[in-house]
Amino acid sequence: MDIDNAGSEGQVTGIDIEQSFLQQFSCMGTTDKDELVRQLQKLLGSHLNYSTATFFLDMNNWNLQAAVCSYLDVEAPNQLPSMALVSDPVANDTESIEPNVSFQKTWHIYNNGNEMWPEGCYAQCSDGVSLGGDRVPVGCLSPGEGMHLSVNMTGPSVPGIYQSKWRLCTPKGAYFGDPMWTIVTVVEEGTIALTNQLSHFNQLGSPPQSLNGHNPFVRNQSQKENSQDAIPPDGKSW
Repeated sequence: MDIDNAGSEGQVTGIDIEQSFLQQFSCMGTTDKDELVRQLQKLLGSHLNYSTATFFLDMNNWNLQAAVCSYLDVEAPNQLPSMALVSDPVANDTESIEPNVSFQKTWHIYNNGNEMWPEGCYAQCSDGVSLGGDRVPVGCLSPGEGMHLSVNMTGPSVPGIYQSKWRLCTPKGAYFGDPMWTIVTVVEEGTIALTNQLSHFNQLGSPPQSLNGHNPFVRNQSQKENSQDAIPPDGKSW
């Protein structure tokens, strides 16, 4: 689970927790663990994924206030790595594939921070449909160093539009860097081949380009000038 919260990515330090808001949920006494996980993510920001939130809550007997304090004691002094996309398709750029067809999605990323990425970072699907993609390990990139991150995916069996959001994670499971998207349109089997055939037929039926719309029965300007030069000065025919 990945809860977006603008302005909360990057450094974990400086998180401002409203005491009244925190006390309100601490006094609720809820036993709904999923709700406690959501509230902890809301308080700490989008860098905290579901498994990490569950770990800190379980470590503190599912006490929300204690989990927040414990997380800040462990993570606040540490700065998350930095990552930026060099290039990526716009959100409405989709790729058409047929059901159950395997393909590869590649993103060009680089370390735009001042520190080398720690050993053990990886990329995983954080939202949407994973499209059969597994967790991919990422090397320890130095500042300014880039790489092409590729994920092997498979189109779903049911036609439709699917989107998959991927993020880089630290070895402890904290998200960092720009989100990476892939959007695919799954069409009926045989649709792509039929579309290619129709496109080929349209090219065969196109008019020849050499005619350029010329009408042989209409005299051009040079023909008119030549006919006028052929009239004798007295206006009479030869």
